[in-house]
Amino acid sequence: MGSSEVDLVKSENLKLRNYISLVYAEIELSQRLNEIRQNFTSLPYSERITKPILDRISQIMREKSALENELKLI
Repeated sequence: MGSSEVDLVKSENLKLRNYISLVYAEIELSQRLNEIRQNFTSLPYSERITKPILDRISQIMREKSALENELKLI
């Protein structure tokens, strides 16, 4: 295996690790979001808390999608 092949494998490995981290983060944030929605039934207060979490989940999903396309996971 040549040096460029090793670099390619290392790069793909790093991207896969990043992808896995994003999957875990999405799961964790989704669980937290569900807990918040269960514990805070007051809509205005709940929305103030959940909006940043929803924004972050959306960002994670975009990053995951880009990696899925790049790594041909889908």
